Amino acid sequence: MMSADSLVIVLTTLGDGADAEGMARALVEEGLAACVNVLPPMTSVYRWKGSVERESERQLVVKTTAGRVAALESKVRALHPYEVPEFLVLAAEASAAYADWVRSTGASDG
Repeated sequence: MMSADSLVIVLTTLGDGADAEGMARALVEEGLAACVNVLPPMTSVYRWKGSVERESERQLVVKTTAGRVAALESKVRALHPYEVPEFLVLAAEASAAYADWVRSTGASDG
């Protein structure tokens, strides 16, 4: 089990026409993420409600702590236009200096 200050990377995607940078800014401004990378448009192929779909999307790579994940997920769901947004949480290892920075940049974890 991860501790609240363990580093995690959260992945989510948005349609290419959505305001990915606006979502990234909101997550950082509210202290839910230390950094969010907004990647260039990519093609996603997926199954949705029985059909194979193809969309242009942008990947958001969110660096945060495990203690912020619940609040981050709530905010992503509130801002996200998809019925079921991608929300993948991956454990992360980092240099001590980077980990300290991520931990120090967010809202209170308690």
